[in-house]
Amino acid sequence: MIAISVYILCSLASLAVAVLLLRTYLRTRVRFLLWSTLCFAGLALGNVLLFVDMILFAGGPDLSMIRLLPSLAGYSLLIYGFIWDVL
Repeated sequence: MIAISVYILCSLASLAVAVLLLRTYLRTRVRFLLWSTLCFAGLALGNVLLFVDMILFAGGPDLSMIRLLPSLAGYSLLIYGFIWDVL
């Protein structure tokens, strides 16, 4: 029961951060906020897939590689934005 609440809270927290970053990006148009938004959106999707893998498909197939892809994409976008837009 505690694991379920932790997975849900992590997903909601990263989604809330993504929404707040998007709101700020739309107001200020600072491009690094866009890359940060995309990163946190990927992390939120990764957390949702973690919940699906660990809770919904607990005895089923291993989705560890699939659930890591959105997080990898989010981090990659953040690194790309840091290298090409900030520096």
